[in-house]
Amino acid sequence: MSQTHTSPAADTAAGSARGAGGAAPPAARARRIRRDDVVKFMFVVPAAVYVALFFGYPVVKNIIMGFQEYTTQTFFTGEAPWVGLANYVTAMSSQLFVPALWNTAVFTFGSIAGQFAIGLALAVFFHRKFPLGGFMRAVLLLPWLLPLIVASATWRSIMELDGGVLNQTLQAVGLDAVPWLTDPDLALTAVILVNIWVGIPFNVTILYGGLQEIPEEQYEAAALDGATGWRAFWHITLPNLKGVISVVLILGVVYTLKVIDIILGLTNGGPANATQTIAIRSYQSSFVDFEFGVGAAFSNVLILISLVFALVYLRTTRRSAN
Repeated sequence: MSQTHTSPAADTAAGSARGAGGAAPPAARARRIRRDDVVKFMFVVPAAVYVALFFGYPVVKNIIMGFQEYTTQTFFTGEAPWVGLANYVTAMSSQLFVPALWNTAVFTFGSIAGQFAIGLALAVFFHRKFPLGGFMRAVLLLPWLLPLIVASATWRSIMELDGGVLNQTLQAVGLDAVPWLTDPDLALTAVILVNIWVGIPFNVTILYGGLQEIPEEQYEAAALDGATGWRAFWHITLPNLKGVISVVLILGVVYTLKVIDIILGLTNGGPANATQTIAIRSYQSSFVDFEFGVGAAFSNVLILISLVFALVYLRTTRRSAN
């Protein structure tokens, strides 16, 4: 059996040929990887700069203002002395802080519960095909498209004690007029109802999109086993909407916590501070009392609460993904 011997020079040439015709050398691969990283970085940088300038800077500035004596004089002198936690002490020792915190919780819970329940019911209703269904969904978006201050002004005229359409209707059927916006015991409920009206389109839109992603085969298979109606809704619809529901609820909470337009337009925080929330206290401290540091402290409390809900949402979605 014969053996063929090759010289070292021939082996080197063959290795060079394999390097040229086969896989790229390690150095070339490293250069290609670095080039890909640079390209990815170039795409990310503009978005990162935008987020830092238009989202990150205002939040950081607001947090810093919460520790400064920031007043109207600061706009002329540029001086905002550092006061530590004094603004937070002022905010939390206020007689309105605890009632505002309670009103914020009631307003948020009531709004989210009403928006979600009605939104889910309407989403399931529109999921069934029927004439003019698309037109009705389009009309349903109108409250979402109106500026909030316009919506609140409209509802204020509707709920007026003497000339409001709502009370005129109640009187027409033999009932007494209701002081929706002037009774401290009813004002917060009225504000919640208006906010539910505003938030229903968002819930319907997101939940309806989630329903569209559920395969019809699951309902057909369940129907063969006798699971229809509420049983199909409980065992098929809700489990498939779990991720969408968590998004709707978390975004709804974060949005509702900072609502001021509707409350300002309807009651301006009254009557007798019955509709004061943390967001309203922040606004009034900053733009009525011109104590911007105290106003920033109130808004930082809202940021902290929103951050807690955001972390809960991220933890929930991470568990569901695993």
